[in-house]
Amino acid sequence: MPANRESKRDPGASLALLWGEPDDRPRRGPKPKFTPAQVTRRGIEIADSEGLEALSMQRVAEMLGVTTMALYRYVPGKPDLIDLMVDTVLSDPPDLSHIPGGWRPRLEAWARACWHIYRAHPWILTATGLRRQAMGPHQVAWLDTALAALEPTGLTARHRHDAAILILSLVRNLTQEALDSSEQADKEWDRLTTHQLTMHADRFPALTRALAEGAFTPTDDDPLTFGLTCVLDGIQGLVDSTARA
Repeated sequence: MPANRESKRDPGASLALLWGEPDDRPRRGPKPKFTPAQVTRRGIEIADSEGLEALSMQRVAEMLGVTTMALYRYVPGKPDLIDLMVDTVLSDPPDLSHIPGGWRPRLEAWARACWHIYRAHPWILTATGLRRQAMGPHQVAWLDTALAALEPTGLTARHRHDAAILILSLVRNLTQEALDSSEQADKEWDRLTTHQLTMHADRFPALTRALAEGAFTPTDDDPLTFGLTCVLDGIQGLVDSTARA
């Protein structure tokens, strides 16, 4: 029955819950003991500690001391719960209005704030993915903040949107890279790669030279700095060419 419930998801009810709009539908049974926010916090606890794959309505119900069916009184289903979790951990975006220097330092601050949240809650990668899921007020506010920072650039609306998504994609890629790597696995990869390139250096001369010059040497550099500089430089070039047109 729970699976059937979630297959019949009501988008209108889901959005109303996500945006905190009142639900005027008649309710039977005793007064609710919990709020959707309390249910959401339990879901976040599970995802933070064990990953999104460990999340289930049953697990959350057990944490709250209720039956799984009782949990559906507060949240219609797991997809709705995940949407609520995403919007909750995003919280309010940073206020960029006080940052001097125009769009570039403001977007950099925006990107670093995104990076902080994604590192703290990497399950957001799976929760959002490439699907067009329901967006809550916090998620919309983050996009609105980035677009506001880009408004003075003279870029078209489409380019402003694409620039914001490009920066977010960089943050997502770096988060995934951090999840996929481990010190032990990286060392083994380096060892095997070095061995193979030593045997076949004539076939891959550029990669062999890069390896010899320290391309794969571990570093304490901020992983966001290089990529963000490249992306912002590219946006700057587009801004400059738009101004000359």
